[in-house]
Formats: sequence, structure tokens, C-alpha cells
Amino acid sequence: MAAFLCMLLLFPLSSCKNADADTKLVLYTGFKKDEVFRIETMSCMLPEIMIYLTNTQDQYESVFGKEIWKTNLDGVTLEENVKETVLAQLAQVKTMNLLAEKHGVTLDEEEQRKVQEAAAAYYASLNETERDVLQADEETIEKLYAEFALANKVYEYIIKDINPEISDDEARTITVQYVLIKTYTRDGTGKRIEYSESAKEDALRQAREILEMARVEDADFEELVLQYSEGEKGSYSFGKGETDAAFEEAAFNLETGEISGIVETSYGYNIIKCINTFNREETDENKVKIVEKRREEVFGQEYDAFITSLTRTLNEPLWKQVTFIENEEVTTRDFFDIYNKYFS
Repeated sequence: MAAFLCMLLLFPLSSCKNADADTKLVLYTGFKKDEVFRIETMSCMLPEIMIYLTNTQDQYESVFGKEIWKTNLDGVTLEENVKETVLAQLAQVKTMNLLAEKHGVTLDEEEQRKVQEAAAAYYASLNETERDVLQADEETIEKLYAEFALANKVYEYIIKDINPEISDDEARTITVQYVLIKTYTRDGTGKRIEYSESAKEDALRQAREILEMARVEDADFEELVLQYSEGEKGSYSFGKGETDAAFEEAAFNLETGEISGIVETSYGYNIIKCINTFNREETDENKVKIVEKRREEVFGQEYDAFITSLTRTLNEPLWKQVTFIENEEVTTRDFFDIYNKYFS
């Protein structure tokens, strides 16, 4: 559910990862009318919450239908989960605007023009009932878009020095098949139980027998995998740093069609056959993942350090009153789509 919301907001950063930190707001009594929370000098008012929340609500309903709200997990309703995630997202946007202030990052004239045009377009898309129920005016919408745009801009500013060029070798993805003979089991509760020494010797003996069969000329390795492996039955593609170190080292030293010796990992004894030493398509995809991971790490380090210094307060009585809008005339769901149309 949280991942779905992150997709809707199109934040290229670990917003869900930091949601808990952003929503741990201290109670405070000196709030303005309709002020839901405050982070230092940044306030979030009720209409802002309702615009985010209602658009998210209608996004869910357009995909899953209204029945989705009957879902709950461990006694927590999906509505409550969505509320908390929206609170976290808005808290993050406000925090990132403070971070932008710290770095002197502002919107230029062209970006401000886009904000105004997007706000006018979204406001025009609302019917009278939606404007009334959401308490939405064009000024509030413009403020939300401006803060959202600035949050994205400061993110780009912080990660600007990360080199997007990744070599083929660093991102190389290979494809293998392997036979795994495990050296552990699990009890009824799922707890891992290591084999005894004698049981491990039996497992190693079996692995040696399978290796001998695999090295016979014209042996069908795939059939050996299907018959004996206690791991994945199909092929397995991965890049560097994505699997057990011993497994990775052995696999990356194989040529296409070559079979390894017995490789011991924390899972057991492995016999690996290299199917493809270089997958162009998957390697290119992995380059994108590596760059994004580096960006998230760099931004996350600064963001996490920054939020520890902030005072955050939540108007809990008002927040508890916030609920979904149940009105057939309220169907707005284009808030984020309109933003992306102007800032894509």
C-alpha cells in the first residue's frame, strides 16, 4: 500500500523509508485554526491534507473499487494506513522545503509559471462540490504544487554530483542454473536448524555425486536441477553484490557453459552452471538501479541527519477528525497527473 502511494507521488527517493521519522510529531496546543501539523516554520493546513487524501482515495477506488476500504491488516484499516502515509508524504514535502531553504534552492520564473498554470488547470477541473468539500482555492493548490516542485528540485540539487556513468563490468548481470543441497532445515515455527556434522557430510557426499553426473559429456544439467536441487529450479540472473559472496565469486569466474566445483554457502552446497556471462538488457537495467541506489543513499544521509534537528508538532484532535469524503460528486484524482503534465 505504501509503495503504491510512493508511485502516485512519483518521488524518486526513499520517501516510504523515512515515513516513520516524518510522522513522529510531538503534540502541541498552539495551533492555528485548521492547522494539522507544523515542522519548524512550515505549516500544513486541513485543505492541503484533504486534497492529497481525496486524490489518493479516488486513485485507489479507480483501480480497486470502493470495496478496497473493507481491507484491514492486524486491525488497522486501509483507510487509516492511507491517512498515515499521506501525512508522512506531506511532512516530507514540508521538510524538504526547509532543506531547500538551507541550501538556497528556489524555483525560477519558468518553474513558478508552471506552478501557476498547473494550479489553474487543477482548480478548473474541480466541480463546485469538490471545491466546497475540499475547501480548495487556487492559492492553496498553487502552494502545494510549489512545495512539491521545490522538494523535487532540492532532491536533484543534493544528488547532482553523482556520476550516472556505470561501467558494463560493474553492472554486469549473469544468468546461471544451480543445484543446491541444503545444510539446514526448519522446524514448525520456521526457525532455522543447522544440520549435524554427519548430516552435512551426507549432503556433501550427495553434492559430489551430482557434480560427477553434471560433468559427464552431454549431461542434462537442467534435468539435474529439476531432480535434485533444493533451491530455485529455473535460471537465476543477478549482478555483483546481490547474492552470497562465495556464490557470486564462483559464478562470475565461469565461462558460458562451464560448471563450477562445489561451492559452500550459508545455504548449503552449490553446483553452478553459467548460462550467460553477459546479459545486455539486464545489465543496462542494472545500471539504472545502481545509480538510483547511490542517489537514495546520498540523499538519505543528508535528509536523515537534517530531520533530527527539527521540531515537529501534530494537532492530534484535528488529525483524528480527518476522514475520507463519501460523496458521489467528489471524484477528483488528477492532482498528481496534472503536476506531471507540467513538470515531466
